[in-house]
Amino acid sequence: MSLDTLDHRAPSLFKQQASRTSQLALYSALALFLMVADARFKITTPVRSALSVALSPVQWVVAQPVLAYQNASRYAEVQQQAVAREDAARKELVVMAQRAELADELIKENEHLRSMLELRERSLTPGQVAEVVYDSPDPYTRRVVIDKGQADGVEPGSPVLDEKGVIGQVTRVYPTRAEVTLLIDRDQAIPVFNPRTGARSVAYGDASSTRAGGLELRFMPSNADVQVGDLLTTSGIDGLYPLGLPVAKVVTVDRRADSAFTRIYCEPVGRVQGVRHVMVLKPQGRTEHPEAANMQAKADAEKADRAAKARGKKEAAAAEKEKAAAEKAGAKPAKDPA
Repeated sequence: MSLDTLDHRAPSLFKQQASRTSQLALYSALALFLMVADARFKITTPVRSALSVALSPVQWVVAQPVLAYQNASRYAEVQQQAVAREDAARKELVVMAQRAELADELIKENEHLRSMLELRERSLTPGQVAEVVYDSPDPYTRRVVIDKGQADGVEPGSPVLDEKGVIGQVTRVYPTRAEVTLLIDRDQAIPVFNPRTGARSVAYGDASSTRAGGLELRFMPSNADVQVGDLLTTSGIDGLYPLGLPVAKVVTVDRRADSAFTRIYCEPVGRVQGVRHVMVLKPQGRTEHPEAANMQAKADAEKADRAAKARGKKEAAAAEKEKAAAEKAGAKPAKDPA
């Protein structure tokens, strides 16, 4: 056996190794020394700088997942907040639009009611303001139902108008409701007067007419003095409508050479469609209106005059007959002696 194969290490019994307590004390003293030296002389600053530069790519790679998660969470939160704010803004915008629309409607309604009150103050005929409840369900008529009825003093034949002019007439009365037939109804007619010419006529409703307007002056002679734009008012001779209420404006005058009549179409000045508040006037008595009373008195006088003339003619004829009979009776005795 060669000498190279022999183990030259000392037996474990003779090994010299520092204890764990000694190692802890040594490392603690070294750490304390480095801490004091770094605090006093900054000897580890270059080492830390070099390590920071060397480890910065690793730190960046390690930090990216965390940063990505944080950014994604922040983006989702911000997006949710933005969506919530957008929804709230849209709801608020809808509410504001509704409020603005309601405010505009209230302003228009107040102006309309103010005009109605002014019209009521100017009118010599007593009346009351009513609200349109709904349109008549009959598709072949032009009628509306108002919230005033027999209990409120509404009578059949009462004129109905808005702040601009006449729109119709009460045709049916219920205890708490009344039905108003509009001017453009095919069964409605109203006597009108042209202040420009002094001519009277009758306007008939015709909502289904192919011409513009909804009212027609029928049986007008071809040489009638009617122009586009003429304002027609109530004549007052029917004993229902007061004199001078605006009714319609002439929109079309159709004169034909082959016809003896002129087709005249008119448009109501009042809002016959979409009206909400109306004025219901008390119908005039046939003897209450001065012009109607004068015309009636004149007609009665003419009738009495004709009756007196007829009676005079009858009396004259009877006297002539009696005279002829007397002459005939006196002539017979004169012939007998002869």
